[in-house]
Amino acid sequence: MKLQVTQENLNKALGIVARVANARGTLPILANVLIKTVDNRLSISATNLDIAITQHIGAKVAEEGAITVPARLMQDFINSLPSGVIELKLEEHKLHITTDQYQSVVNGVLADDFPVMPAIQSREAGNEQSRSWTINAAILKKGLQQVIMAASSDESRPVLTGVLLQTTEGQLYAAATDSYRLAEKNLGKNSEDVRLLIPATAIQDLLRILGDYDGAVMVTHDDQQILFQANDVDLVARLIEGKYPDYRKLIPSQFAVEARVKRADLVNVTKVSSLFARESAGSVTINVDDAKNELSIRSVASQLGENTAAASGTITGSGSITLNSRYLLDALHAFGGDEVSFCFNGKLEPTLLRDPGNDDYSHIIMPLKS
Repeated sequence: MKLQVTQENLNKALGIVARVANARGTLPILANVLIKTVDNRLSISATNLDIAITQHIGAKVAEEGAITVPARLMQDFINSLPSGVIELKLEEHKLHITTDQYQSVVNGVLADDFPVMPAIQSREAGNEQSRSWTINAAILKKGLQQVIMAASSDESRPVLTGVLLQTTEGQLYAAATDSYRLAEKNLGKNSEDVRLLIPATAIQDLLRILGDYDGAVMVTHDDQQILFQANDVDLVARLIEGKYPDYRKLIPSQFAVEARVKRADLVNVTKVSSLFARESAGSVTINVDDAKNELSIRSVASQLGENTAAASGTITGSGSITLNSRYLLDALHAFGGDEVSFCFNGKLEPTLLRDPGNDDYSHIIMPLKS
């Protein structure tokens, strides 16, 4: 292998890919990145066996080849080099890295030993489970950002550690729940029959890859894996097996109490109240009063004191409910509109937050026992 590549392109590629490399895994080679030439370009790959990311970058290739090198060392070293052209030359298993001012040699491991995620076979190749479709990157990114905070980090219930992508009546939805809260986003029309449970860790990597990219994302999947292709980057992830809960049964269709308030006002009163709620694991009591036309939040800390803060709005019905203030803040930050509707029935039933001017996003929070 012998080629030239710019420091900027190589550094960016390593930044995207190397974070997947796992130095604490049972296979030492998983701490490496695979560098190889493909169709007169350079591809940089890393995997932890559940997720694999490959970035393709332009290069001036004189000789084809492939090698794996330590991800952390390579990333830190290339990042520290000045901008300009870098020459990579492979001699046996040593990668020679040369610039105008630096000459370095990195000991590699043969590329043959690097584990590769199996490719998703197409329908034409006989895989009847294979599907492909495209979605706008900006829509996908915003939707995933609005639901991912509700995914669980508890590995004892693997299905809840994922984000569900599914089609219902020709619409594609993203949803996540940890059984204490639930977020669902309508991502728009999709004619394919989709039901995919994607690890939240893979979604986080995908969000980093998408960045400011606003082109099309190609999605290919079968019953075991999913491939996202965007902006010269490929991300492959193993799907989570198991039956996702029928979460739509949790969402009430009618509410006895609804407070329509400015989102910024509700964020402010929740933030202030949460300061007094640290002692009680974030517990705050929300009171909605249609006589006063206001929503108030009360928090009590036996050692510190207590606080009540109110926001005025358009109120229907009266009642109170106790919620986790952190969950409430997470939900409020996920909305983009100026107003938010805060809806509930009894104090032990789910609370729904939604944008009164746009019904494509719903956020459910389960109450605490006051």
